[in-house]
Amino acid sequence: MTDAHDTAADTSLRTTGGAPPDDGGSSATEAPIPLLEPREGIPPVVADQAALAEVVAAFAAGSGPVAVDAERASGYRYGQRAYLVQLRREGAGTALIDPVACGDLSDLGEVLAGTEWVLHAATQDLPCLREIGMVPERLFDTELAGRLAGFPRVGLGAMVENVLGFSLEKGHSAVDWSTRPLPEPWLRYAALDVELLVDLRDALEKELERQGKLEWARQEFDAIASAPPAEPRKDPWRRTSGMHKVRRRRQLAVVRELWQMRDRIAQRRDVSPGKVLSDAAIVEAALALPSNAHALAALGGFGHRVGRRQLEQWQAAVDRAKALPEAELPQQGQPVTGPPPPRAWAEKDPAAAARLSAAKAGVSALAERLNLPQENLITPDTVRRVCWEPPKPVSADAVAAALTGYGARAWQVELVTPVLVEALSA
Repeated sequence: MTDAHDTAADTSLRTTGGAPPDDGGSSATEAPIPLLEPREGIPPVVADQAALAEVVAAFAAGSGPVAVDAERASGYRYGQRAYLVQLRREGAGTALIDPVACGDLSDLGEVLAGTEWVLHAATQDLPCLREIGMVPERLFDTELAGRLAGFPRVGLGAMVENVLGFSLEKGHSAVDWSTRPLPEPWLRYAALDVELLVDLRDALEKELERQGKLEWARQEFDAIASAPPAEPRKDPWRRTSGMHKVRRRRQLAVVRELWQMRDRIAQRRDVSPGKVLSDAAIVEAALALPSNAHALAALGGFGHRVGRRQLEQWQAAVDRAKALPEAELPQQGQPVTGPPPPRAWAEKDPAAAARLSAAKAGVSALAERLNLPQENLITPDTVRRVCWEPPKPVSADAVAAALTGYGARAWQVELVTPVLVEALSA
């Protein structure tokens, strides 16, 4: 163990200028110590079943929480699969696993299921971990813990620096992790990402307990761990960047056809959809409604680098949209299942607009007093729903029941209910 790691082990909450306001803790301003090498060196990448079995045995025999991270190839490959999984546990050391070569990691997931998993921004990694058989029963999210504790910067590098006093290399977060073999500097970066994650967890737990927020955090972590997989997004093509420019239903149909065709090609090639055709090109084609491939080629994104056969494929998609009968054209916007946009409230229901204004002011003031982001105190959507259709009669029990029905946790219900009762009553 290096001197740097000795320091980490002896420091419960060391800050370098990024601590929560009024934290009453350390005010150390020493320069952060660069963390350059994993304490046991860079482990070999686990890429076969025999090596994986050794890791499973080692981590099953380890003790305490397990630090977990995953690297994806967003912007390079189709989908959000994991291309490297990193773990660290006391008594087991660090493991770097190639989930592409090893396939299913459910044996590892099973031996760790009852262990607390420590992740940073857990909701980003859990979907790709679930795909390979790794699903935690308990977790500690260091990013969310930082938000609840009132830290202004909650990225992993900022948290390790501000809480533990070490600086992590930041250069490889957006590289193509599907590359094989993975370069040594990338592996060093990946191993260091879990090197101090449990130390960070321990320090944040103490800080949350000092602030009286540890139970809040536990409820949040339990909610993340027990949440079902997200439902597939309805009409994902509507999220094409620049869609606000597309006004007519026929143009919307062109966006849909081009988006779906691009998605099929990207999935078949296993590349990011943006590498097949840009969003800007899709929107430009929708606005122009080109009559043939020659006209399409004159548009941005369809220039000389696109072959004749590809141009004809894209033009065929445009032609299919242009040929659709009126009844099959997509509608402007998606059906609204909740309240209308807040900007429309004053016209549609002035009383609801007044309730929302009072509720937002109350929630904002409460969040400021508690030193945590408003969206972590209660989601804006929940506040809007309660203000648009308040329970009748307005009472603490009725408001609490409404908040619970919208998924608010017990700590949120307890804190926010009095604020909303006052806003709704006014």
